[in-house]
Amino acid sequence: MSAMLLSALDQTIVATALPTIVSDLGGGSHLSWVVTSYLLAETIMTVLIGKFGDLYGRKKTFVVSVLLFLVGSLFAGWADSMSTLIAARAVQGLGGGGLMVTAMAIIADVVPLRERGKFQGMAGAVFGVATVAGPLLGGLFVDHLTWRWAFFVNIPLGIVVIAVALAALPSIKTLEKPRIDYAGIALIALASTGLTLVTTWGGTEYDWLSPTILLMAAGSLVLLVAFVAVERRAAEPMLPMHLFRSRVFTVSGILSFVAGFAMLGGITYLPTYLQYVRGESATESGLWMLPLIGGLMGTALASGNVISRTGRYRVFPIVGSVLLAIGLLLMSRLDATTSYWLMGVFMVVLGAGIGLCMPVPMIVVQSTTNYADLGVATSGISFLRTIGSSFGVAVFGTIYAGSLPDRLAPAIAALPPGVDPRLVRSPQGVHALPPEVAAPVIDAYAETVQSMFLVAAPIGLVALVVAFFLEEVPLRDTTRAAATGNSGVGESFAPPTSASSRQELEKLVAKVVGSLGADPVPEVLARANVDISVAQGWLVGHFYRAAADRGYATMEHVAEFTDVPAGIFEPTARQLVDAGYLAEESGRYRFTPRGAELFERLVTGWHLWLVERLHDWNEPDRMEFSAALDAFAEDMIENGRTLTRA
Repeated sequence: MSAMLLSALDQTIVATALPTIVSDLGGGSHLSWVVTSYLLAETIMTVLIGKFGDLYGRKKTFVVSVLLFLVGSLFAGWADSMSTLIAARAVQGLGGGGLMVTAMAIIADVVPLRERGKFQGMAGAVFGVATVAGPLLGGLFVDHLTWRWAFFVNIPLGIVVIAVALAALPSIKTLEKPRIDYAGIALIALASTGLTLVTTWGGTEYDWLSPTILLMAAGSLVLLVAFVAVERRAAEPMLPMHLFRSRVFTVSGILSFVAGFAMLGGITYLPTYLQYVRGESATESGLWMLPLIGGLMGTALASGNVISRTGRYRVFPIVGSVLLAIGLLLMSRLDATTSYWLMGVFMVVLGAGIGLCMPVPMIVVQSTTNYADLGVATSGISFLRTIGSSFGVAVFGTIYAGSLPDRLAPAIAALPPGVDPRLVRSPQGVHALPPEVAAPVIDAYAETVQSMFLVAAPIGLVALVVAFFLEEVPLRDTTRAAATGNSGVGESFAPPTSASSRQELEKLVAKVVGSLGADPVPEVLARANVDISVAQGWLVGHFYRAAADRGYATMEHVAEFTDVPAGIFEPTARQLVDAGYLAEESGRYRFTPRGAELFERLVTGWHLWLVERLHDWNEPDRMEFSAALDAFAEDMIENGRTLTRA
């Protein structure tokens, strides 16, 4: 959780510090790349790191990811130019994407299925906390220390995370030998970077019709075509093309892209308005962004809960798209005289629009995708949202960098003799000028921000058109359970993962099991058709877990698993021996043939119980789906904590 918080906080902390960073390092035209370089690197790493974890073990990849994040943070804090900062941010993104995915995989490895929903809820809460606390923390660092502490703060926290990981994390290495789609990953990385450069440089560094921009755009499109061709033939593609045959996936992917575009674009550049135009300190600008965050989180939680209860979802992206367009349009009316309360209302409207659009694509895709494609479809939606965020920041940045110089030029020319023109590059410098001198400069910044939001407003109309094509299909019970609470919302804001279909299904099942009001074990025993008590079933599970490695189990082994004195279990063990399920010799317990049959019945009972909970999975590939359920059942039997709550 600490590692995930490091990565989740980084984006929102940096957003508040960006105006001060630009005034210190210069290079305002490259401001968007401070965010974009992180996002692109994070997106690519999330595709690779899950495979590397399967090959080399989660613990190693986790520690390496945190180290990468710390190295990037260190060099970002020391950066003396915008280019150095952008390069360091890319290294940070590699580490951030790696530690986020690996942390979730480790939870899946070590936390029992029944308790996993609780941990996933905590993970979702991490993203909520980061979204709210990040802007405020970034402002506090800038005002009371220096913007460099927005990066240096990661160092002590990261060292603690590594120390705990080395001491406490088990060394788990899976038996899977995945095939990595290196060609597809390289092509999409190059194409995304090229298109982002086009949107960043077009109209600022180069004319839109210049040979550089035209060649880069053409080259990026060629790379995209090559990516599609490679993905159609790859053994394990990162984004299978057949997913786009589903209208639900295609529409959800576009909606996710648009929501990411609006969210990070707005969050990144709002502090510029607050600090340059309103004269707020970095801390105050973080506080004044809370209405946007509150509207976003509030509607995302509310819509998730309504979807969970009713199964209806189509209305949310439609209403959200309207609010998104209105919110961006309202933001284009912000100027130096806008009241704080009116500004807060504008932010709430924009945040509400994003919050209504954001969770739905993930919910719909998880509910309509076949089991075989569940992992890649889920990660694909997150991937498209992250790419949308990259383009959003780049497009907002292009409008900002292209408009500001022309608007500032007359204001700078009108400065009285003796006034250093460099003052207008920092918020503090602007508001240190006499009011009559500062007014034209403030107006230039206000008009630039207004034009940025005005040009972006049609993205809400695009989302509205797309939302009307979204079909309303019956949601699976597992997806409805996953839609509610922090976990469902958190997954909507998390970076893409590289989870397998089994891991994604485990997450959904864990939320269903965790949300039950009653203990399922008595139902399971009834379905298994066995005449044993819950305590006996619990002990059978622990004996099986210990005997799987040694061929036998002792009371000490069970005590080691549970941190409960061994003598507590002796009466129950004697009952199992008397019933003929176990044989005991010198304190060593072995399964009899009758005991092995009992265990098989318990697995069958869990399997039947799971099938009832997953009855709405119309899965054509029954063998693979059934194998996953068998694995779940054995996991729930083997891990004693699953039954301890009885």
